[in-house]
Amino acid sequence: MNKSFVSKTMTFLSLVLLVAALHAQTNDAISREDGSSKVRIVRLSQVKGAVEIERTSDGGFERAIANLPVVEHNQIRTGVGVAEVEFEDNSSLRLVPNTTVEFPLLGRNANGGTVSSVHVIKGTAYISLAKAQSSKAPVNEFALIFGDRSLKLDPATHVRLDVEGTQARLAVLDGEVRVDRAEGAASIPKKKTATFDMFAEDEPTIAKDVEKTEFDSWDHTSTSYHSGVSSMSAFNSPYSYGLSDMAYYGSFMDAGDCGSMWRPYFASAAWDPYSNGAWAWYPGAGYSWVSPYPWAWTPYHYGSWSFCPNVGWGWMPSGGWYGLNNVAALLPTGVKGSGVHGPRLPPIHPPLPHQPTLVAVNTKPMTSSEMTSATTFLFRNDSAGLGVPRGTLGHLGKFSREAEGHGVARTPIYISIPQASNSNGRMTMSQAMGASIHRGYAPSTPSVSSGGGSVGSSSGSSGGSIGSSSRSSSAGVAPSVPSAPSGGGTHK
Repeated sequence: MNKSFVSKTMTFLSLVLLVAALHAQTNDAISREDGSSKVRIVRLSQVKGAVEIERTSDGGFERAIANLPVVEHNQIRTGVGVAEVEFEDNSSLRLVPNTTVEFPLLGRNANGGTVSSVHVIKGTAYISLAKAQSSKAPVNEFALIFGDRSLKLDPATHVRLDVEGTQARLAVLDGEVRVDRAEGAASIPKKKTATFDMFAEDEPTIAKDVEKTEFDSWDHTSTSYHSGVSSMSAFNSPYSYGLSDMAYYGSFMDAGDCGSMWRPYFASAAWDPYSNGAWAWYPGAGYSWVSPYPWAWTPYHYGSWSFCPNVGWGWMPSGGWYGLNNVAALLPTGVKGSGVHGPRLPPIHPPLPHQPTLVAVNTKPMTSSEMTSATTFLFRNDSAGLGVPRGTLGHLGKFSREAEGHGVARTPIYISIPQASNSNGRMTMSQAMGASIHRGYAPSTPSVSSGGGSVGSSSGSSGGSIGSSSRSSSAGVAPSVPSAPSGGGTHK
C-alpha cells in the first residue's frame, strides 16, 4: 500500500473524527449547566497476564481484557501481569505486577479540556503525559493521588510512582513536579526522586538520582511509541489515537463495487470481526462491545463493518462517534442474501447484582499469531493481528500476503529481557512481563541470559507495547480473551 495514500487516508480520518468528537462534546455539554461533561474515551490498551478490573460497585473484580473502556471510579489491579491505560490525548499509564489504581475523576471541563485523577493505592505506576498540541488547545488537567497527597502534573511530565506501606517514592523521569507547601510551592526537577510520607505533612526527602528498575525499559520504549504516533492527534481529536494501530495492523483497499474499505492483515474472506469478543455492562450506558484485536478500538466505536463478496469483512468510516453504547457501530451493511450474519445482539437484561458484567462471545475458535521459539515468530492467517506485537516486526503487509498463500509466515526474532536481581539466573515471571520481541537477530551482546531459557507466546490481546522505536509485546503471555461458557478455545 502506498505510504502517501495511507497518510492521506489517516489525515482524512483524523478530521472526520474531530467533527464527531465536537458533536459528541456539544450534545453532552448542553445537558449540563456548567458546560462540563463525562464524555471521555479512556481504554485499557494493554493487558498481559493476571489483570483485573472492577467496573461496577457491586460487580467485584473481574478479569480484564484489552480495549475495555475505563470510566470514572473503576479500579484496576495487576497480579503477575502488566497493564496500560491510554487517554484521549495520547497520555498513558502503565502498571507493573502487584499494583492497584483507581480513577476517582474522569471528566471534561467547559472548554473541552480533560480532567483526570489517578489514585495509586499500592504498587508501581508510570505516568507519561503528552505535550499540549498548541497554545490554543484546551488545557488538560491531571492529578496523581497517593495517600493524603495529591500532585498536579503538567503536560509533558513523565514520572514513576512506587507506593509501599505509608511511603511513596516519586521519580521524575521528565519535566518537573510542583509540590505545594505551607511556605510556598517547591519543585522536584527531572532526574530526582522524592520520598513522601503519604499520611503526614512532612516535606519530601529529595535524592539526587533516579534508581533504575526492571520495568524502566518497558516504560521507555512504550512512551517512545506514543511519542511516535502523536502526529495522529495533530488535529486535537480526542478519538484519533486508535488510528495508529489501524495503520500498522491493516490497510485500505479498493473492494470494487463495495468501494474503499479498511481490512486487517492476516484476514481471509472467512474471517469474522464479530466472532470473538465480549459484551461489557456499564451502568447508565448499557452493554458495550469489546473486541480483543490490537487495532480494535476505532473500528468498533465509529463507522461500520460491511461484508463484500469474495473479499470479506471491511470497515468504512462514516457517521458519528459511539462511546460506551457502541451497538449502532456494529450494525453491518452489505450482508443481505449473502448468508453472512452480523454480531450477536447484546443480552436483553443487565447483570444481576454480584454477577459477572462481561458476557463472552466465542462463535468460532480463535486464531492467534505467536512465538514458536525464542528465535521465531509465526504469523497465522485469520489471526487478524491477534498476538502480533506493535511496531517491531516490520511491515506486516508482506507477511500477510505470504500467510494468505501458505497459511502461515515466519520471521526471525530475538528477545530482550530486563535485568533483575535474581540469584539463580533464571527469568522471573515479572521479567517475562517486561520482555520485548524484536525482528531480526540478537546483537552481539546477548539479550537473554544463559539461564533464561525460551519464552512462551507473545501477548496480542492488547497489541503489545514495547519496542526499539515503537512498541513490541511482552513475551510469555497468551492473548487475554474471555472464554464463552460453551467453550471456543484458541487455535494453536
